Amino acid sequence: MVLRKSYLDKIIPFIGQDLIKVLVGIRRCGKTVLLGQIKDVLLQRNIPAQNIIQANFESMRFRNTRTAETLYDYIAEKAEGCTGKIYILLDEIQEVERWQIAINSLRVDFDCDIYLTGSNSKLLSGELATYLSGRYIQIQVFPFSLAEAKQQCIENGTYTSDEKLFADYLKYGGFPQRFFLPDDHSITTYLDDLYEAIIVRDIMLRHNIREQTALRNVLAFLLDNIGNPFSARNISGRMVSEGIKTTTATVLNYVDYFKEAFILLNASRYDIKGKALLSSTEKYYAVDLGLRNVIKKSEKLDSNKLYENIVYLEMRSRGYEVQVGKLDDTEIDFICYRGDEKLYIQVAYLITPADEEREFGNLERLHDNYPKYVISGDLVNLSRNGIIHRNIIDFLLNP
Repeated sequence: MVLRKSYLDKIIPFIGQDLIKVLVGIRRCGKTVLLGQIKDVLLQRNIPAQNIIQANFESMRFRNTRTAETLYDYIAEKAEGCTGKIYILLDEIQEVERWQIAINSLRVDFDCDIYLTGSNSKLLSGELATYLSGRYIQIQVFPFSLAEAKQQCIENGTYTSDEKLFADYLKYGGFPQRFFLPDDHSITTYLDDLYEAIIVRDIMLRHNIREQTALRNVLAFLLDNIGNPFSARNISGRMVSEGIKTTTATVLNYVDYFKEAFILLNASRYDIKGKALLSSTEKYYAVDLGLRNVIKKSEKLDSNKLYENIVYLEMRSRGYEVQVGKLDDTEIDFICYRGDEKLYIQVAYLITPADEEREFGNLERLHDNYPKYVISGDLVNLSRNGIIHRNIIDFLLNP
């Protein structure tokens, strides 16, 4: 399995620190494997194997360890006889009732270093989260980037060319397990089953939803319209016109649930001149294009939006906060922030002479010195006036 180096680089500086490391992300994006890679790093540092305590709460093996009390007792028993710091690695911690109480008590009672994973964005929100306030760092994990997908295909012996890899990635996305499946039918079946697991386990059961028609239709609509301004009122009106009972408030609740389960990611709109976030018309993107393609209803292929989605995911996986820029009556696809870094990105499928003025012209109206990029499928370098043009495959594979 591919080494998730970009995530390990974020985690390693905190090894041994009195901060709980929390890895969050959509189900099956590779958090369990990453936890195993953290364990490998610990073993390479000569941490005794018995000092590393690991549990996956999706396993029946830990069916009797799913309350704060039983979790605490399990760790305490495993820690008996250990000399020095213990390292606690707990997978899908949201399956444990009141887990925050147990984790806080463990960090108080033991010399320990704690690593958690979870498949819910609100893992550390709510009243119980106050037990851990200021005592954790959270890192979001995504499915494979295109560069990671290439590494996996090379390891599997299935890599042929960057162009074929990119086409495959646009169609089937980056969930790690799918790279080990033998054919297109197996991949589609896997993605369908994953979708059902997320809808049923991470949304319907968690939020006690019995009527699923509207829920599934709202998600399909949003995934059909990735990168378009969002309006709950318009979506609810469309559902009602199709004979599906719902309300604007219900649509907003559903969107929150999709974000909690990481199936949808949002980009807020930022008024560049007014220097303020806008409270409406944010945009949503799919966490994975393969999952998106098995859920969406329409057969339309909007390559511009697919490219926009894939660049959004790439920048998020590189650790950037991503916003959509508003500049008077024009739009900058992405403003990306990471620490003191800031850059602007325009994304297009292919740039025709008519498109060139819009894609480059919008960026030329920005009178600052931050890097500006236009990313497209074109092979010819169209850079001008300090604005860098990158071919999308080259951009994704060579940061």
